[in-house]
Amino acid sequence: AEKPAGDSKGVSVQRGRGEETLLSAAQKVKEAGRDFTYFIVVLVGIGVTGGLFYVIFKELFSSSSPSKIYGDALEKCRSHPEIIGVFGESIKGYGEATRRGRRQLVSHVEYVKDGLKHMRLKFYIEGSEPGKRGTVHVEVKENPERGRFEVRYIFVDVDTYPRRTIVIEDNR
Repeated sequence: AEKPAGDSKGVSVQRGRGEETLLSAAQKVKEAGRDFTYFIVVLVGIGVTGGLFYVIFKELFSSSSPSKIYGDALEKCRSHPEIIGVFGESIKGYGEATRRGRRQLVSHVEYVKDGLKHMRLKFYIEGSEPGKRGTVHVEVKENPERGRFEVRYIFVDVDTYPRRTIVIEDNR
């Protein structure tokens, strides 16, 4: 009367139709709620990622970002013959020092004057000549026709002896 373990037959339980419909409807609602929650989480993730890409693009590639204006002004300093004569061939630029000693923060102020956006930047340069340092002041103004910033002036204060100011661009 003993049966071997391999010969066991499966037992099936049958329920009435009404009970089966209630369970499957409850399971469907639970599954739909879970799917909707996952959908919301994915949408929030896509939104956050899109926002980050927008901020990064605006900061790095926009013509009106402080870092773009800084890069353009530094290139004008590097190519100006009088600046090269004072500081030497190899000119590097840097911003304000942070607590950690990094000098990446370019000081800038944005303001509106006569209905147009303006921005002022201040950063520092050093050359290959020993001990030669300078402070660069840049002001840009929004051009309403082009929607871009245009340089009003760039001047460099030589911080070491003999002190003087070199004007690179003056479009007032």
